[in-house]
Amino acid sequence: MYKFFFNNVLRRLDTETAHRLASTALQVLPIAAPIVRPLLKTPQQLRTRALGSTFASPFGLAAGFDKNAEEITGLGLLGFSHVEVGTLTKHAQPGNPRPRLFRLVADRALINRMGFNNAGSLAAVPRLERARLRKNRPVIGVNIGKSKITPVEDAVADYVYSTQLLAPLADYLAVNVSSPNTPGLRGLQELTMLEPLLTAVRDAAGKTPVLVKIAPDLDDAQIAGIVDLAARLGLSGIIATNTTISRDNLQTSAAAVAEIGAGGLSGVPLVERSLEVLRQIKASAPPELTIISVGGITTGADVLARLEAGADLVQGYTGFIYEGPLWAHRINKELAALGWHGNAAAR
Repeated sequence: MYKFFFNNVLRRLDTETAHRLASTALQVLPIAAPIVRPLLKTPQQLRTRALGSTFASPFGLAAGFDKNAEEITGLGLLGFSHVEVGTLTKHAQPGNPRPRLFRLVADRALINRMGFNNAGSLAAVPRLERARLRKNRPVIGVNIGKSKITPVEDAVADYVYSTQLLAPLADYLAVNVSSPNTPGLRGLQELTMLEPLLTAVRDAAGKTPVLVKIAPDLDDAQIAGIVDLAARLGLSGIIATNTTISRDNLQTSAAAVAEIGAGGLSGVPLVERSLEVLRQIKASAPPELTIISVGGITTGADVLARLEAGADLVQGYTGFIYEGPLWAHRINKELAALGWHGNAAAR
């Protein structure tokens, strides 16, 4: 049903317009919670303990979909065990000019150059406060980034401002230094810049777990350096990976991809690279470092592959666009059918 609707209706709409319609529906979905919740119940065997919280399953929604913390409850009802909101920045900002979100249907992929469009960290505070009061809510991650108008040399103060506001309302905090759509941001992954940034955020976050989100385009030495740094600073984990600037091995024509222009690529083309990065992190990370794997997830089998490769939690985003509102519920059912039992299943 959804695939028919996607192919005959949604594909005819501008990608961002379709996203906005979905956002509106998710904001009103909690009205139907008494009906929806029992129908989309997550199997108990998937319960997973990580980052000091209990997750209904290991599968959640990556940052970028709910940019302003407006859809947390609705997304939880659909079966996402955790929702990572944002990216939120100190200053409200409109993001890059439209069009800035593009479907590559043949590749089950997206290219985006949204540019951290959001209403700002302060505006998210009352929404997060309300979401935290909801019964049976998903685990809430908050993803923070640098404002576009903030010079790179002032990035630490920018991140600390958002941390001080949002960490008390988050179950975990994700430090985004890996989006390709904010000038200078990926340069913060260099260890000389990353260490003081993560140290300041860690100190400002108090007891809230802090993770760093990295790009898939780093080389092996850079990844190893960040793993070592995260362990040395006592961070709670690493999220791997963000979108890629690569355009390799796409079925969409090179001319069509070139016409779209710059932006981060997400979806199925990231499967191989995100799995490679996960395995490299797992090989050198201490056991207490939580790893969240992101990139190219479509099925329960994909999630299981990440868990077996060492991920503690798994996130998706692009698959939600192509698979529809029952996607997370279907993944949870498939994961249970494959015999996965979370480490909190008996609790």
